[in-house]
Amino acid sequence: MSKTPLTVVGADKLRAELHELKTVQRPSIIAAIAEARAHGDLSENAEYAAAKERQSFIEGRIAEVESKLSNAQIIDPVLIDADGGCVFGATIELEDMNNSETVTYQIVGDDEADIKQGKISISSPIARALIGKHAGDVAEVKAPGGVREYEILDVKYI
Repeated sequence: MSKTPLTVVGADKLRAELHELKTVQRPSIIAAIAEARAHGDLSENAEYAAAKERQSFIEGRIAEVESKLSNAQIIDPVLIDADGGCVFGATIELEDMNNSETVTYQIVGDDEADIKQGKISISSPIARALIGKHAGDVAEVKAPGGVREYEILDVKYI
C-alpha cells in the first residue's frame, strides 16, 4: 500500500484522537454496556443497543486512525528544502487576480484539509495547480465556476 502524506501537526492530532478513543471513550462505553446489561432483558433494552452501536463506531474509528497512522509518510514542512517551490506542507500566499483578494493556504494531506483554517488538500485542484510553482508565478486553477488565476506572492515552510 502506498504511503499517504501527513504533516507533523496532522499526525499529532491523529495520535491525540487515538489516545482519547482508547483511554477515555472505549472504557466509558464498556461501563455503559455493563450498566445496560444490568437492566435485564437485552432484546428490548434501547440503552444496550445504543451503547453497542456506539462501541462499534468507536472500534471502527480506532481501526481507521491506526491504519492512517501506519500508512502515513510524516513530512515536516520546516525541514523541506524546495528552493522556494510549492510542495506538500508549504504555506503559500496567493493573490486572486480576478478580485485582488489575498489568501494564504497550507498544502496538507486529505485528512487534514480544512478550508476555514487555510489548509487545502494535496489532491484539490488549487493545490495541484500550485505544486512546482515559485513566488512570482501565476497558477491557473480549473474550478467549477471556470478558470481562476492566482499569483504566488510568497512560499514559506513553517
